Amino acid sequence: MRFFPLLLANLLRKKIRTLLTVGSYAVALFLFGLLSAIHGAFTAGIELAGADRLIVMHRASFIQPLPFAHRDRILRVPGVRDVASSSWFGGVYQDPKNFFPQFAIEPEVWRRVYPEFQVPDGEWQAFLADRAGCVVGATTAQRFGWKVGDRIPLQGTIFPGAWEFNLRAIYRGSRPQDDMTQFWLQKQYVDEKGPEYWKGLVGWYVVRVTNPDEALTIAKAIDGAFANSTWETRTQTERTFAAAFVRQMGNIEFLILAVGGVVFFTLLLVTGNTMAIAVRERTAELAVLKAVGFSDGFVLLVVLAESALLATAGGGIGLGLAKTFTSGGDPTGGILPAFYISPASVAAGLGAALAVGLAAGLLPAVLAMRLRVVDALRRI
Repeated sequence: MRFFPLLLANLLRKKIRTLLTVGSYAVALFLFGLLSAIHGAFTAGIELAGADRLIVMHRASFIQPLPFAHRDRILRVPGVRDVASSSWFGGVYQDPKNFFPQFAIEPEVWRRVYPEFQVPDGEWQAFLADRAGCVVGATTAQRFGWKVGDRIPLQGTIFPGAWEFNLRAIYRGSRPQDDMTQFWLQKQYVDEKGPEYWKGLVGWYVVRVTNPDEALTIAKAIDGAFANSTWETRTQTERTFAAAFVRQMGNIEFLILAVGGVVFFTLLLVTGNTMAIAVRERTAELAVLKAVGFSDGFVLLVVLAESALLATAGGGIGLGLAKTFTSGGDPTGGILPAFYISPASVAAGLGAALAVGLAAGLLPAVLAMRLRVVDALRRI
């Protein structure tokens, strides 16, 4: 630390150049933070998927319904702990742009199937007692300014007509990445008020198994129970289901890696050029350092330290801005609910910035280390 003033003096010699270089790192790491948040939002369902949960849907397509009668047969499969049906509701609140996921659920078993979603017991009991009640995630409630007791109107699309719900509870996730944008309503309310063709149908089933190690065996047993019937099923682990859903949107991970790679390569060139100019401008000073007894290794470390300091300063600023930008949650209106930069991503960003800084400063540092005092002083 005793040489820190020397490093700072060298960097502040050309304030504009230093500021622009730090700004380049800040912009690059801000972009890195946003890309990490987007990647995390797309893959959050995979990472957070319960190892003990299965998704049972129609074999032909996810949008095809299943009979509610399947529930009892699934419960009889050995190893099944709980079964909850769910259906996509698809209502519109004020404007079609106000998107948030809405599910008609079986409230009696829902909390046992999804224990990571936390609801105060009193509020949950109020939801159970009100057929027209609903539960909303904390993110969606904050987005629209809803509070417990509010009356929420929705215009049905899949289930036509005007629907009104009483907000009885607000749930929160036990983990920062948990989806807190969902809207839950009671299946019985849809059965009563919905169209006749939907009576006795559900969208899909969520199955919680006793032993996650037996999940694949249980999945095969469930599909076998409905094989060659009118309502054949396809059962997958929740992780597999989430991964398949992400793949439908394209190779997001490749796109993010490609953009990130181009940004960091450009940053490497910019920083390398900056350090090369800085070393060339200080040729005489470096020669004097060697002349008074400082070693070649010290000169090497000084140049590398300057480059690393630029990188970490700019990287820290950029990641801090990205963290601040994403601290408000999802800016996409429900499209990417788990919009969050994890501590691991922050550490990876700082590590990448430091690596680029050291790589960019390596060649100028080696040239400075090999500089001969006589040759350097001759240039003066």
